Amino acid sequence: MDQIELGDVTVTRIKDFYGPIDMTPGAFLPTAPEEAWRENPAWHAPHFLDPHTNIVNSAVQSWLLRSEGKNILVDTGVGNHKERPYSPVWSHLRTDFLADLARAGVAPEDVDIVINTHLHVDHVGWNTRLDGRDWVPTFPNATYLLPKDDYDFWNPANDHKPLLGRGNQNVFEDSVTPVHQAGQVRLWEEGLRIDANLRLEPAPGHTPGSSVLTLASGTDRAVFVGDLLHSPVQLVDPDHNSCFCEDPAAARATRRRVLGWAADHNALVVPAHLGGHGAAEVERAGDAFTIKGWAPFTPYPYPYAGTAAAAEGRVTAA
Repeated sequence: MDQIELGDVTVTRIKDFYGPIDMTPGAFLPTAPEEAWRENPAWHAPHFLDPHTNIVNSAVQSWLLRSEGKNILVDTGVGNHKERPYSPVWSHLRTDFLADLARAGVAPEDVDIVINTHLHVDHVGWNTRLDGRDWVPTFPNATYLLPKDDYDFWNPANDHKPLLGRGNQNVFEDSVTPVHQAGQVRLWEEGLRIDANLRLEPAPGHTPGSSVLTLASGTDRAVFVGDLLHSPVQLVDPDHNSCFCEDPAAARATRRRVLGWAADHNALVVPAHLGGHGAAEVERAGDAFTIKGWAPFTPYPYPYAGTAAAAEGRVTAA
């Protein structure tokens, strides 16, 4: 299953990439101890960690929401043909993203709204496509909702010095500027109501303009958290940041606040990068959280053969 119903909203998972990202657990989540990866090995390997190589697996995906007659894409992955000299794992991809979107019944012209939860390389790529030698909007009829704080932060004209260094090089120029020049961008601050079911809220820390999308329809609740977390380790202990968080203290506080809201409202937590079942419900466990259940999305096929080591719990955080 790649689709679920939450109240009156249909949620479909659209894959751009799934596989190893050339980082060990210790490099990816520097403050998470080895025990955090060992305590519940079935949570991690094989969907989120290759037990044979000790390399993190990550999904890059969009969430297609059908709400009040509109097609809404949450994040747009890496994109094809993009030059990423300082992020080689994302450079010059050729994925079937648009074909997967078509299989879900949506053509680029059918997309009404694109939400970039933040403006990292792996969240804005399919904002544009290559047309000859020019980058043009992939979704010509869509309004692109971008957080203004991130737009200002990543704009090269403002000469900020991000923690990511040059990992986002070319991203603004090929994936943000073309949609802005086409007049399709709406910059937002302090929250934005999209419709009766969906609302964007600031969630700073990972980047200055990071955001989450909350869904409330009927008795169902969900929160699409972008890069608020990348791993089941962070679902359980929100104090662990990825190595890419621009403001570590703010990221921890935001993660704890959002997970607390999700636990208190029985809301599905839907990150951008979880493989496996893609999303989970959490509940409070003292000062931390525990995973109450996984979403029913079908896991992606493993990017390697065999899972015996996973069953034995052979994972390290080195």
